[in-house]
Formats: sequence, C-alpha cells, structure tokens
Amino acid sequence: MISLPIYDKTGKQVDTLSIDEQSLGGTVRFALLKQAYVITHGNQRQGSARTKSRGSVEGSTRKLYKQKGTGNARVGASRVPNRKGGGVAFAKTRTREDFRTSLSKTSRRLANRNALLAKLVDGEVKCFADLNFAAPKTAEFSAMLSSVGINRTCLVAVDPKNRNAMRSARNIEGVDVCRIEQLNAFELLNHRYLVVDKAALQSFLDSTCWKCCSCDCEKSADSGKCGSKKELA
Repeated sequence: MISLPIYDKTGKQVDTLSIDEQSLGGTVRFALLKQAYVITHGNQRQGSARTKSRGSVEGSTRKLYKQKGTGNARVGASRVPNRKGGGVAFAKTRTREDFRTSLSKTSRRLANRNALLAKLVDGEVKCFADLNFAAPKTAEFSAMLSSVGINRTCLVAVDPKNRNAMRSARNIEGVDVCRIEQLNAFELLNHRYLVVDKAALQSFLDSTCWKCCSCDCEKSADSGKCGSKKELA
C-alpha cells in the first residue's frame, strides 16, 4: 500500500490516503508508458505539411543564359532546387498524411493508471484536502503550490464543477489544468507534479468520475458522452 499525505492549503499535512498499487497496475511498466506516450503524441499531428516542387513554384522555365561562351557553369531554369527561390527536390505533395495509430482500450486505461502509479512512487503527487476557493484567486493558488514545494511544471486535475480552482490555476506559468476524468498518461508524463484534491483522486481510483449525474451510467472515456439508451435515443 502507498501512503499518500494529504495537505491543507497552508502546506500542513492533515491526513493520509492509502492506495493499493494493484489497482494501478502493481508495478510501473515503462514499455507500456512509452508506447502510450508515443501513440498519443503521434495522434496529435495534423499531417498537413506540404512543400512545392520545381513545377509548383512561381517563375519562368527559360534557360537563364546560353550554354557556352559565357565562362560560367551551365545552368537551366531558375526554379531548380539548388537555386534560391526554387522548388524542393522531393516535395511533400500528399494532401494529408495520417499518423494515427491505436492502442487497445485495456492497454490505454492501464497506461493511464500506471502513469499515476509512477508519480506516486516518485512522490510527485501533491494531494490537498480540498481545492475550494470562494473566488478565483491566482495569488492564493500560487502560494498553495509553493507551500508544498512545487517548483517545476505541474498538472492540476480537478472536478469539472470546481470552476474557481480552474480559473485560479490556469494563469500560472508552468501550470496546466484538466478535468479529473481527462487525466491520461501523456499529460502526466509531460508534467513533473500532479496536484489533485482528495475527493477527485478517489473518484479516479474507484472510476466514479466517469459517472453521469443524471442516469448514473458510465461515460465513454473516448467520447465523454453518456452511454445510456435514454440519451442515445
């Protein structure tokens, strides 16, 4: 069992939370984490890069000067790749390249939980008793992060209803905010620390963060939509 300290907003430890490693994969699987990271990164590529060949750039095809008698090297048109303003030798002419690859649902979910386990093992998860603010206050949120020793990039995962916490953290340099149900391996590995409150973390561990508030069914992790027949009808 992993004993995770719970802090208040002043940085004082007020409680602990016991987390079973087996619910997060047991051990850190580095190969799986790399696979999930590379696939997610590749799926974000737009794939719309293209360049112009010598036939696509603007310019004349006239031979610049005669072949012999000038003392210069022989030369052809001005649009050849070895001249300034010319085309590209091996131009990207495809209208769109698809870099998407897929990871099975079981592996993807395990990678998300395993990334959290890696953060817990390294002591890079800072859990607070609550992240409730009466109003959006960037200075208060920044002071709270400093109180627990966060001096690098961090990801703040909160309940989507906690709008004040989102607005308080989003303007701090090196801090990114996401909803707790959108927590994934790519975002966890891209940040040094994870900041979360106790209720949100428990909802992620017991999978209740993917429940609808209306029909209490599990949302799809991919689309975020309700899976009940009532909404699909």
